[in-house]
Amino acid sequence: MRPALRLLFSLQLFAGFFFVAGCASEPQGIQQVRIQNAARIQSEPPGDYYIGRRYFKRDFKFWGYVRRPGQPWSTSQLVMLNEKQKLAPDRAENSFGSDNNFEYRLYGEFSGDKVYEPASNSIYPEFVLKDYEILSKNPPPIFRSQYTSRAQAATGRQTIEKPE
Repeated sequence: MRPALRLLFSLQLFAGFFFVAGCASEPQGIQQVRIQNAARIQSEPPGDYYIGRRYFKRDFKFWGYVRRPGQPWSTSQLVMLNEKQKLAPDRAENSFGSDNNFEYRLYGEFSGDKVYEPASNSIYPEFVLKDYEILSKNPPPIFRSQYTSRAQAATGRQTIEKPE
């Protein structure tokens, strides 16, 4: 075997070992949920839409995470919603945050603009909402805090989680 191939094989084996070791430290059942989530995401039909997960935090103005169909949540972006064409579901019902963790099929596009969010002192991409459909009011978990009570306790009001 050539030295370059041997090095590549060794690196893959080394990375695989750490992946398996990392999985072993998770509570039982989490890995199964992640596998099911991945299969569900891979079965999403391609199309001209996005998948959105509402992520409501009382002091923040961002809307939630948005990703392309078939892409994992780790590729999603936390967005500011432009509601000039269509109001967000909770705003339309005048019940802010009532749809926290709901999953939606979103129709619209990224405007290319960035929007400042003062509570997080961060800048997020703008998503122009044109329409939506509720996919689930109780979707599978995408945040570490949804898997364990210990992680939930560590997730405070000012913590912004990222999907895994």
